[in-house]
Amino acid sequence: MKNEENSEPNFYSCSCFTTDNIFLKEYKLHVWFVSEHQFRLDYQEVLRGLGCTTDLQFDDVLQKIAQEVDRRRSLGVKSAERAAVIRGTYQPLHPHVYHIRESFLASEFKQIVNYCRSSEASEEALLRLLQSEAAPRVYRFAVFTKKFCDQLIEEFEHFEQSSAPKGRPNTMNNYGVLLSELGFDEGFITPLREQYLCPVTSLLYPDCGGRCLDSHRAFVVKYDMHEDLDLSYHYDNAEVTLNVSLGKDFSEGNLYFGDMRQVPLSETECTEVEHRVTEGLLHRGQHMHGALPIASGQRWNLIIWMRASQERNKLCPMCGKRPVLLKGEGFADGFTND
Repeated sequence: MKNEENSEPNFYSCSCFTTDNIFLKEYKLHVWFVSEHQFRLDYQEVLRGLGCTTDLQFDDVLQKIAQEVDRRRSLGVKSAERAAVIRGTYQPLHPHVYHIRESFLASEFKQIVNYCRSSEASEEALLRLLQSEAAPRVYRFAVFTKKFCDQLIEEFEHFEQSSAPKGRPNTMNNYGVLLSELGFDEGFITPLREQYLCPVTSLLYPDCGGRCLDSHRAFVVKYDMHEDLDLSYHYDNAEVTLNVSLGKDFSEGNLYFGDMRQVPLSETECTEVEHRVTEGLLHRGQHMHGALPIASGQRWNLIIWMRASQERNKLCPMCGKRPVLLKGEGFADGFTND
């Protein structure tokens, strides 16, 4: 089904979004929840082994799951409501950062993109321009200038200090900004994905949708000594992910990568990858990874989950089943009914 006004596809979520991959931060465990009976059968013993040993603790888990399920059910509507309020009340500190310019981009990134756009571009030659990490098919390159990273952080801090409504970036991060709500999608993230990132992902990840990335979910996350310090081992709701370190002053907090989500953790050896300011790490969304704790300071990261409806329409990457579609707002979770 197409939107008649602009011939763009309508995007949907999968019904599993309300039940699957609910993260219990206290126990660093992802669970799925359909009913209390099912949950007790599947997880009561597992949670007991992780320290959830009393009825009171288990009831607290159930309460947190109920709150998360309710949040997810109303997420699209609430997000659209917040975006409308932000458009009507928030005054940006740096209005120019909402529309991408070549001057924002690192010269290394522009060189890589220009090569990928050329008719003679090949994966083999592209790999010589990239910094490959020890983790398989994880690539590093400078994305933005330091000046632009600083201006982005100033904009996000200005928004954070405003009275405008704010939503959580995702189920695992408590601090940050949803860029669609702040108004970055149309003028910044969409052209960044379409014009600059897709030429690169087309060569690097043709086997997992890199040639047909048609939507995204973008957000910034903040790590602070008094807030979130790290990010547990997980995979992304994406075909390809770009994670850019924007700053500020911090120490430690490297990323680490394991294997693909289908490989048990017991059979996985993780590789630590340094995350440097201005640089992005590009990887497959189903590649398991996490962030080690920062030891001091504060760090902001820009994360873009890029999605290919052509891939996820066949199999939902979160539940591993054929998706059952639910109407969504904006890009939703990147499914279409084509």
